[in-house]
Amino acid sequence: MSEALRDGLKRKVERLRALPSSPAVLQPLLELLRLPPDSIDLRKVVELVSYDKTIAAQCMRIANSPLYGRSRATESIQAAVLSLGIQRVEDILLTCCLHKFSSGAKWAGDPVVFWRHSLGCAAVCREFAERIEYRDSEKAYLSGLLHDLGILVNSLAYPEEYSKVLDEAKANGVPLVEQELKDLGFTHCESGSILGATWQLPNTINEVIAFHHDVRLSPPDNPLVALVHVADLLCRMTGLGYGYDEWRSVELAADPAWEELAKICPRLKKMDLIRFTLDLEGIVPGVQTLVESVFNPKPEHIEVESPS
Repeated sequence: MSEALRDGLKRKVERLRALPSSPAVLQPLLELLRLPPDSIDLRKVVELVSYDKTIAAQCMRIANSPLYGRSRATESIQAAVLSLGIQRVEDILLTCCLHKFSSGAKWAGDPVVFWRHSLGCAAVCREFAERIEYRDSEKAYLSGLLHDLGILVNSLAYPEEYSKVLDEAKANGVPLVEQELKDLGFTHCESGSILGATWQLPNTINEVIAFHHDVRLSPPDNPLVALVHVADLLCRMTGLGYGYDEWRSVELAADPAWEELAKICPRLKKMDLIRFTLDLEGIVPGVQTLVESVFNPKPEHIEVESPS
């Protein structure tokens, strides 16, 4: 890298520090996610959901969406928590927090495409982790949800420059990370890990953000990087990518990430990859419904409760 490019990248990275801080509810939520399921206080979850009326309305809207097929409308936060389950509410709340953080900003691309890919990758990560018997499918979900945080950073920090990157990637049918490196001199992996560190995300998740496009550079004791790498590729192959088709063939079984996962998850060697790829088609409608629910602008009447 030339000295001029290095200086330019340094200035761009410094500009990232001007981004807003994380939503107030994000850190408490992440602390909840680190607790064992039987240690999570239901009242705390209700309190977090009720913390912000906008987030509460989005959670209520999702709880009442066709995705969950409720026979009766959910009319209170506590009822939504009970009907959806604590883990699902936490997933939804985190998604809404990130959406709230980025709403109203000038996006370089289509924010719906970003959320569809993020939620799709999260859902695939969870399903993939369960099928290969990875020990923590919920952390896999969270890692999938946050893996492209750098796209959010780049889109908000450099909307004009990044819009050109997205247009060029789409026109050339190349992976977004390649076009970023060519046009910007850095990728969303680097900018995302900077924000992740600023937000004090867990190291395992920040490593996913930093290395999910190059597993060979990742620490050897974090299989989540390889898992998210594979899930990200699967999403981009099955219509949950960045809004365009990449003009290249992918052989997952020969990917370094697949080999890394096989070392710790022996069941992977027996997995029918073609069948799993076909099964992903069933995930797409649910992800689309969730994205539409988050972006639905219609007002909702909600009862925001104070946990007793």
